Amino acid sequence: MNNKSIQNRKVYRDKNRWIFLTKLFVYVSLIIIQILFLLLIYGVMQEYVLYWQTSALLLSAFVVLYIVNKDVNPAYKLAWVVFVLSVPLIGGTMYVLLAGNRTRIKFIKKALKNHLDTFQYMPDDSEYYKEIKELSKSSAAQAYYISKTAGYPVYKNTEVRYFPLGEINFDVLIEELKNAKHYIFMEYFIIKEGEMWDEVLSVLKDKAKEGINVRIIYDDFGSGMGMPSRFIKDMNSYGIRVAAFNQVAPVVNLRQNNRDHRKITVIDGYIGFTGGINLADEYVNKVNRFGHWKDTGIMLKGDAVWNLTLMFLQTWRMLTDEEEDYAEYTVDKYCDRLYETDGYIQPYGDTPVDDEIVGENIYLNMINKAKNYIYIMTPYLIIDNEMATALTLAAKNGIDVRIITPGIPDKKMVYMVTQANYGALVKGGVKIYQYTPGFVHAKTVVVDDKIATVGTVNFDFRSLYLHFECGVWMYDSSVIADIKKDYNDTLSKCDEITLEYINNTKAYKKFGQSVLRLISPLL
Repeated sequence: MNNKSIQNRKVYRDKNRWIFLTKLFVYVSLIIIQILFLLLIYGVMQEYVLYWQTSALLLSAFVVLYIVNKDVNPAYKLAWVVFVLSVPLIGGTMYVLLAGNRTRIKFIKKALKNHLDTFQYMPDDSEYYKEIKELSKSSAAQAYYISKTAGYPVYKNTEVRYFPLGEINFDVLIEELKNAKHYIFMEYFIIKEGEMWDEVLSVLKDKAKEGINVRIIYDDFGSGMGMPSRFIKDMNSYGIRVAAFNQVAPVVNLRQNNRDHRKITVIDGYIGFTGGINLADEYVNKVNRFGHWKDTGIMLKGDAVWNLTLMFLQTWRMLTDEEEDYAEYTVDKYCDRLYETDGYIQPYGDTPVDDEIVGENIYLNMINKAKNYIYIMTPYLIIDNEMATALTLAAKNGIDVRIITPGIPDKKMVYMVTQANYGALVKGGVKIYQYTPGFVHAKTVVVDDKIATVGTVNFDFRSLYLHFECGVWMYDSSVIADIKKDYNDTLSKCDEITLEYINNTKAYKKFGQSVLRLISPLL
């Protein structure tokens, strides 16, 4: 890239940053106005002190009862109850305005309908389930849960490749995009201007010119400042169709918490990518923001890609209201070969709009059924009591439980909460390591040389309860050995967190961590 091109990009980025900051200022101002309006109402109602206080206290009491009896995570309940009881005169009102908003309810109903409607297109996997059951009853139980409860069947006839770094994943992604013949679907939390996106976009533009069906879903919050202000208009001019997920609006509404955190690429129905890697330069170490960026990805070729395709299509229909024949995108539509079986492969999705915490339940099943070891890599460790109990109980049962977290944080406040969870885990026998070269963004779990998952699901409340997520569960696949090797290679670059390290934490920092732990489900 010549100096003129670099300068033009800098000018364009500066202009886009200014537009974004202006937009952010307007949004924040409107939200502040809404809050001030509520306070004004509160002030006006002071003239009717007895009536107002009685009504507000009754509403808060009913809200607390509602929250306590609601079927959600206890930590999430506790955070809201503490908030409502701390400011009872406005706490109940705030909860009703945030959680009971009609726009949010409509969003949930629409998302849930599209989520459930696609299950009719899933194949019968009963034969594969029986095969797994003959090999391992505990693994069969996990496959059954993902298939029958979460709605994503298990497959064979799928080749799997694991990528221990984002840059390796990126090189293969570009190669496969260039080979696309019929369609390309991409769904990402973050798309950001830079070398990585430029290279992807160059291929997508060429493919769109060839008449290939190219579609992109991006999360409006995640992509935020990194995306050009003319993004949708530019993409449409190239022949690329775009849909923004849950566009950010200047409204005080819990709906804004529900983000599309998935990273999915599907090519011609039989090639699929997922993992932790977004379309931004830091994910492939082209820029150095938080030291070396450690991330992981996975590529599937064969039958199992169908689950990823349907995840994309259900989200696309939710955002665009387009009705289409999903049979046009099946694996065998354009695939002219049968891929060799490499174990049992089960891509899965998780959504906050149903009552099933698929991501956490998959993790808990893996932890609870481990016999020898559990190796976890996660950027954040903000977990509830159930997860903490499962991890420490496994360690107390003699299982080697290890967790790798970042050595350099991307979000300091979140990092404080992550470190606040070290104490109880380490005391319970869990070994925790920090990746000294930089930031770990990988979300991998490998157990007993036989089971693993790679995906987008962090060990935190946002991923487990609020975001749309995805991953790939694998049993008896050769790629599991690659995941374990990468884990051990990464471990060699980590420092172990000891009780002495934890006990030497400053008192004021411990206090701050305690407060943040309490409200972490609401962050």
